[in-house]
Amino acid sequence: MSNQSRPVHVPLLRWALGLALAGAFAAACLAQSARIESLTRFPRTTLEIVAHGHPIRLRVWVANTPLRQEQGLMFVRDLPQSEGMLFPEASPQVAQFWMKNTFIPLDMVFVGEDHRIAKIIAKAHPFSLAVLSSGVPVIAVLEINGGEAQRLKLGVGDKVSWSGPGA
Repeated sequence: MSNQSRPVHVPLLRWALGLALAGAFAAACLAQSARIESLTRFPRTTLEIVAHGHPIRLRVWVANTPLRQEQGLMFVRDLPQSEGMLFPEASPQVAQFWMKNTFIPLDMVFVGEDHRIAKIIAKAHPFSLAVLSSGVPVIAVLEINGGEAQRLKLGVGDKVSWSGPGA
C-alpha cells in the first residue's frame, strides 16, 4: 500500500487522541493536587506505646477525616524520628493501605480493639500499590519511619494510647 492511499485524517486523529490523553492526565494531576492539605493543618497529639514496660512517646499527626486518611503521608520526603501519623477508625475494621505517592519507607503499626499492637508491617516499599492489610479488625493504624518499630523494639501486644482527635 502506498502512502497516497493512506487517509489524510490519521495524523489528525493521532494528534487529537494525544491531546485528549494529555488533558485527562493534567486533569487527574490537578484533582490529586487539589486534595493535598498541608500537614500543618492536621491535628496533632502525643501517642504513647508501652514496650517492655517502658513508655515511648511519639508526636503524631491525626488523619481524622476521609480526605486526610486518603492523603496520609503521601509526598512527605522526610519524617523525623519519634513522629508519625495516626489513622483512627470510627469502629473496628480491617484496615488496608498502599504506598502510592509515598516517598519514604514506612512501618505500619496496627492497633487492635484492646489498644494493643495487633500487627506490624515493617519497611513498606515506597510507591508500591500492593495492598497492606491488618488482617484483623483494628481501631487505628500508626505510620512511622521504616525501621523505627524495630529501633524502638515495638512488638505485638504492646499497649498503645493517645488522647485528643480520634481517641
